[in-house]
Amino acid sequence: MAKVEVPKQVNQENEKLAIQRARERARTAKWDLNIAIFLFAILIIVVILLFQGIALEIVAPVAVFGLAMVWVTGWRQGKQLYARFLEEELVKLQYEQTRKVEEVVEEAVQKAIRARLR
Repeated sequence: MAKVEVPKQVNQENEKLAIQRARERARTAKWDLNIAIFLFAILIIVVILLFQGIALEIVAPVAVFGLAMVWVTGWRQGKQLYARFLEEELVKLQYEQTRKVEEVVEEAVQKAIRARLR
């Protein structure tokens, strides 16, 4: 039986596609409801501090710190999601490649059986 090889260029192109898909999924998923609630809480704290007459020199750093925390949290969450989504995409890629190889092998076996029967 002939050896079946999957071209490495196809693997690299599929891996790039998997990386791109994972990056897009992580980019859209990192700004979830938790981040929105956290932003809303920061806004409420800033408004309450301003209504209480707290000086702007104190409120501004609180707001900046809160926004920085939102950014760090979103970045960390995006990084974690990217890793998970990339793993999922690579597993899908491996499964698809395995199925393609199995289909090619099955076709080769069927051709060999047909050739023997003739």
